[in-house]
Amino acid sequence: MAENFEKAAEEVKVLKQKPDTAEMTDLYGLYKQAKEGDVKTQRPGMLDFAGKTKWDAWNAKKGLSQDEAKAAYVELVEKLKVKYGI
Repeated sequence: MAENFEKAAEEVKVLKQKPDTAEMTDLYGLYKQAKEGDVKTQRPGMLDFAGKTKWDAWNAKKGLSQDEAKAAYVELVEKLKVKYGI
């Protein structure tokens, strides 16, 4: 599983087109959950819009095991490879 996850993390960087904002947010949340588990920090302040978006994406994956998050990440990258090409 870890090997597939690392491969997917590299492949997503070379897609022919950048995924849309919702896809990028989902990728970020799954990646952080897979690497670190549930979010343990406080939500960023009101003026840190990017930080809040990232924190919310990660927090939305709360409760997923790291292996489940890795599997979901790999599955999403596979869909994006079909959609955007590699």
